[in-house]
Amino acid sequence: MTESKMYTVSSSPHIRSKETTQTIMRDVIIALLPATFAGLYFFKLQAFLVIFISILSCVSAEALWQKLAGQKITIKDFSAVVTGLLLAFNLPPSVPLWLPVVGSFFAIFIVKQFFGGLGQNFMNPALAARAFLLASWPVQMTTWTIDAVTSATPLAIIKIGGIPVPPLFDIFIGHVGGCIGETSALALLLGGFYLILRKVISWRIPVSFIGTTFLIMTFAGRSMPPLYELFAGGLMLGAIFMATDYTTSPITPTGKLIFGVGCGFLTSVIRIWGGYPEGVSYSIIIMNLFVPLIDKFLPRRRFGEGK
Repeated sequence: MTESKMYTVSSSPHIRSKETTQTIMRDVIIALLPATFAGLYFFKLQAFLVIFISILSCVSAEALWQKLAGQKITIKDFSAVVTGLLLAFNLPPSVPLWLPVVGSFFAIFIVKQFFGGLGQNFMNPALAARAFLLASWPVQMTTWTIDAVTSATPLAIIKIGGIPVPPLFDIFIGHVGGCIGETSALALLLGGFYLILRKVISWRIPVSFIGTTFLIMTFAGRSMPPLYELFAGGLMLGAIFMATDYTTSPITPTGKLIFGVGCGFLTSVIRIWGGYPEGVSYSIIIMNLFVPLIDKFLPRRRFGEGK
């Protein structure tokens, strides 16, 4: 008896594309390489270990879940690699090495696979794992080092006040305390330009996210110029690589702009009035919850439909 194969047939129109999940994820990994090298340069061996363990744990968690569930093993699509790399980017280099393991299994099992796997999760797995780890182990998640010396992040210094802020150039290139992949705005911008040129992401979410934050911070009367707010913390990482996640962001061009503005507004509110100096992660997670509502009220034009 030959094994029968099940085929999924959707209604027309059928659009063919050379892009696959694997090619898209490969482009994202390429775009993340400048920030990866910057993190390794500034944070040395510990950053390498956190990145390696985070990626390995995410890939292992994905393979284990799919094996136990009797599903096809899809780790070759690189989606778990991207989740692991982004999770590592959101961790301080000084975290104990069991922390990325816990975060990886939470991201893959709870946030991704519990809701149906790739394309079904309602929030970004790496950001959700970061929020979980921050709530569970706040001390380990807020201990920052640079050149093996414990230091405060630029945003924390701005929040506290009275302490000299690192030069803007150091903040721009990444020679400051912070998470492994978020400190170098230069490296993240290079990756963002690559993704836009490759048409992997739209410019609308990053530009509206960063632009809204800049405008609000310009008129907020903060102690430092708004450029510090753009280059410090996780704004570039979040706006370019997290908020643009296909599954958890709106489909329509207008929806993307609304989503980006909402993220920028919430980030600014948390930074100005919140008890925590950073607000990027929570702003994206909150706006992820509004994506179905945005898509509902901004439906796409049907193929073949006239204006």
